[in-house]
Amino acid sequence: MKKRIALFITVFFVAFINKVNAQTTIPIVTKNVAIILQTDKSNHLKIIYSGKSLINFEDYTQAGAANNLNAEGAASNTMAFTVAGINNNYVEPAIAVVHADGNNSLYLVYQSHKTVQSTDGASLTTVTLKDAVYPFYVDLMYKAWKNEDVIEQWTLIKHSEKSEVKMNKYASANLYFYNKGYFLTSYNGSWAKEMQPEQTQLKQGMHTIQSRLGTRENLHTNQNFMLAFEKPATENEGTVMMGQLAWNGNYAIQFETDVYKNMHLVAGINPYQSEYYLKPNTSFETPKLVYTLSFEGKGKGSRNLHNWMRNHNLADGKGSRLTLLNNWEATYFNFNQDKLVGLFGGAKDLGVDMFLLDDGWFANKYPRNSDNAGLGDWQANKNKLPDGVPFLVKEAEKTGIRFGIWIEPEMVNPKSELYEKHIDWVLREPNRPEIYFRSQLVLDLTNPKVQEHVFNVVDQLMTENPSLAFFKWDCNAPIFNGHSMYLEKNKIPQSHLYVEYTKGLEKVLQKIRTKYPKLPMMLCSGGGGRSDYNSLQYFTEFWLSDDTDPLERVFMQWDYSYFYPAISMCAHVTDWSNKSLKYRTDVASMGKLGFDIRANELKKDEMAYAQLAIKNYNDYKNIIWHGNMYRLASPYENDLASLVYIDADKNSGIMFNYLTNWRYVGEPAQRPIKFQGLDANKKYKLTEINLYGNQRSSINSNKTYSGDFLMTVGFNPDVTLSRTSVVIKIEMVK
Repeated sequence: MKKRIALFITVFFVAFINKVNAQTTIPIVTKNVAIILQTDKSNHLKIIYSGKSLINFEDYTQAGAANNLNAEGAASNTMAFTVAGINNNYVEPAIAVVHADGNNSLYLVYQSHKTVQSTDGASLTTVTLKDAVYPFYVDLMYKAWKNEDVIEQWTLIKHSEKSEVKMNKYASANLYFYNKGYFLTSYNGSWAKEMQPEQTQLKQGMHTIQSRLGTRENLHTNQNFMLAFEKPATENEGTVMMGQLAWNGNYAIQFETDVYKNMHLVAGINPYQSEYYLKPNTSFETPKLVYTLSFEGKGKGSRNLHNWMRNHNLADGKGSRLTLLNNWEATYFNFNQDKLVGLFGGAKDLGVDMFLLDDGWFANKYPRNSDNAGLGDWQANKNKLPDGVPFLVKEAEKTGIRFGIWIEPEMVNPKSELYEKHIDWVLREPNRPEIYFRSQLVLDLTNPKVQEHVFNVVDQLMTENPSLAFFKWDCNAPIFNGHSMYLEKNKIPQSHLYVEYTKGLEKVLQKIRTKYPKLPMMLCSGGGGRSDYNSLQYFTEFWLSDDTDPLERVFMQWDYSYFYPAISMCAHVTDWSNKSLKYRTDVASMGKLGFDIRANELKKDEMAYAQLAIKNYNDYKNIIWHGNMYRLASPYENDLASLVYIDADKNSGIMFNYLTNWRYVGEPAQRPIKFQGLDANKKYKLTEINLYGNQRSSINSNKTYSGDFLMTVGFNPDVTLSRTSVVIKIEMVK
């Protein structure tokens, strides 16, 4: 997001003046989406239109009058940024402050705006609002990505009052919609049960998606959401808003519906225990609400977000990724240097790019032989690794693979040298018992010394091992002991903790990316506890869940795929299932493929299949990572799941089909699956790949089909109880 550099070539003011009422109209417009702001007779800034873009910009000036937004009362309360106090108590405020003199109201009026256009297809509009009396300012920021139909929205808050202003609430965005009905899809869950969708028809009242965990913010809820208008959206039909609050900390997204069917959406940092005291002549930048509006269903919305992520947000979004073998399932904490080197051969035999060493390689006084000790002491354990990490890196490279490593630098075990030497670096409540999660506590990243310590975990490993290929960055514990000795010592309110922790972590990640711009890193948090867009500026991929059962993963990866491109989603083949190796591998192949198995114990036919599947994956991985994804048959509505990735030229693709109902059914794929994303005028042949052993395909690879036929009539992949996963290569025939 903000790390992407673009040349801004044009600066201009966009303002349509309605000469009768002296109104200023400000369009925030992409190719297909428009959010229109307009001043009223009192110079308040209102949202007069949210929806599909119009052909003529001048028509936007009439949108407010068409909706009769000049009426008094709740129906007219469409402020671009709702405030607490005065006469604005009809709806939830986006901002609530107490001024330096104790006045607890805001009266924001339009002051100015400007738009700058960049060479990468984005326009950045800044609208400045000012309190009518106090020198208190709010800049509403709108970054509109024209081609991707994605908008980033956030605020900059500043003042020049005589002393601190207390901010009780400081949201990123305030949006307004009017429609016949609203259908919200939110995502809840727990460990190994992430991303569970729940659809709610919103009636009059408030619905809130929120997290208060400080770290691991997605443990029970997720900041991704879909809001469908009028009726639930399908894959290809309906109007739907899709997005998230891009913040790696406490968040709150509020959906407030009134009796007139107005929808007010307020999204930002969760104000829970987070009153913020803003000093004069300083600014506070809120996280971004990132969203798209699709008028062609959920599929189009997801492709908008995928393109935006790959092109403008995800670290190395247009690049490549490393397939890997992780040792965790094979060894857990029980390994030594020789055992690991012995596993390198299995990784090489499989055909993956890298071996990833997981938890348990570090600490000496309190060895990391379980999760009870060692976190914080990032020196190689001399008993397990007498020659250290450099030896493993070199041995892996001799074998013909690269080497990556697991870290959890934000955390500490009480049983560690770091805890003994720097207890003041640990978040812990005075006069209270320490509360542990996975036997650990959280380090205080509000403290610059702790930030330096966390940076050094990566920096020292990279300095010692310049060819180290990959980091898996974990974070298992929420903030349960929310007190900072650093804030206390510096007389900073403890209510700043949650905000400053998150900003402190981002400073570390920025520093790492500055020094190591191409370093691949996986974002992990006890499973899928972190997946926000802001963090993914610094990470090349993320771990979805510790639940690697392939049947569960079909559903989980299906829902994650609405918000994230496949190149960012780590999917591993593990032993956490009695399903066939083929089914497990085929499911993992719809994302960024990895293995977490005992490769040395594979039977001959299993190894042969894994090698074949990896070879095939390497042949088509760029289509998965960079192509357009189309969901063809939902596992929630059918006995199978079917999806396809198509390249930009519509010349080739890869189709995945998975049985999801393992009860006896006559024919799970009774009817043909209609393709999407092909060229109707081109001819294609379909070839089944990833066949196990002597398995013969029931699909005739010599036949050709027009794109029109495949998209209108469809094709039956022949998924049955004996063919539980079917992978099909799509090739254009000239």
